[in-house]
Amino acid sequence: MSRIFTDKQIKNEKPKDYIYDLREPNGNGFALRVFPSGEKSWVFIYTFHGRKRRLTLGKYPTMSLKQAKIEHRKALRMLQNDKKDPALEKQKEKTEMRDSSTVEGLIEEYLEKHAKPNKRSWKEDQRMLYKDIRPSWGKLKAKDITRRDVIQLLDKIKERGSSIVANRTLACMRKMFNFAIKRALLDSSPCVMIEAPTKENRRDRYLSTEEIKVFWYGLDDAPMSLSIKLALKFLLATAQRKSEVISAEWSEIDFTTSVWTIPASKAKNGFAHRVPLSKLALELLAEIKKINGGSRWLFPSERNNAHIRGHSVDHALRRSLQVFSDIKSFCVHDCRRTAATHMASLRISGETLSRVLNHAKKGVTEQHYIKHGYDDEKRNALELWGRNLKEIIANEQINNVISLSA
Repeated sequence: MSRIFTDKQIKNEKPKDYIYDLREPNGNGFALRVFPSGEKSWVFIYTFHGRKRRLTLGKYPTMSLKQAKIEHRKALRMLQNDKKDPALEKQKEKTEMRDSSTVEGLIEEYLEKHAKPNKRSWKEDQRMLYKDIRPSWGKLKAKDITRRDVIQLLDKIKERGSSIVANRTLACMRKMFNFAIKRALLDSSPCVMIEAPTKENRRDRYLSTEEIKVFWYGLDDAPMSLSIKLALKFLLATAQRKSEVISAEWSEIDFTTSVWTIPASKAKNGFAHRVPLSKLALELLAEIKKINGGSRWLFPSERNNAHIRGHSVDHALRRSLQVFSDIKSFCVHDCRRTAATHMASLRISGETLSRVLNHAKKGVTEQHYIKHGYDDEKRNALELWGRNLKEIIANEQINNVISLSA
């Protein structure tokens, strides 16, 4: 036999009365398995943790000698460099592909392989997929889901009064099915050419001074946990994002300098953000500390060791809107917009306001080299807003001539 396999040699190899393996000399376990029926398969014979193992690479002639060599090199690298068992890894891949054929399997693969590694908001994706998609389609084959199925599911969500949720669910489904196409699990997406069920207008809602007072005191009677009530007040006082507020930890608060540092891992733009704490914010922290129960979180969940969830805050506010009978409908994000709008009315500059809100800045210089962070300007702005907010709450006359050149 020649030193290495040739196409002619493989083609002419004759079957015997028993199965036998024909190894390529010095081929690092590369071999041809020949069956009595004449069927031939490429195999990789190796030892893993002292045990002899065999991996079928593919059938001949469906898999050519050249392609079999490529597959063998991949398996050999996995064995030598990654210290993994190629046969076991292939079995895992087959199981994963089989499981992913159902919508339930696709959901789990999407969450594990895409959402969790790439999205801070992956739990929101999980919540939507588990709430509406998995119960309806979980056991169905992903390839069998049609555009009509998608439309009917969205209609069902919209009919229960969750129009915006229907939009978000469609967006999440579209990402999941596009992910399936990229992973070669599907050839097409059932979400193609489907428009959002509800038209969303750009929100410009904010609370007036009178509405702020009604909201602040109305929280006392609202059917929600004390932790959520204080989270909403703290959000209004600091003007930070809901996700950053509810996930805040005591280790992020420096009471010596009165600064809350939101780490890069939690900030929307991926950069750490220093939030100077006004006297009002510090007073709220003192209240929060009293009911905290020693948790690492400012706003711990009553159900587990995690912090309260964003959708829980949203739901609590929606459920409590009847308490604020003098206020037209509003959402949690409108509290942040309220703070920003009132700060702007106090003549706080747009640049400083942008820094307070931690809006993304363009350019390498902005993102990496300016370490000053506008702390003084942000502190003045938030302290002014804190005093203004306390005056609103106390129903004192607001001094309209107070201004800040920041």
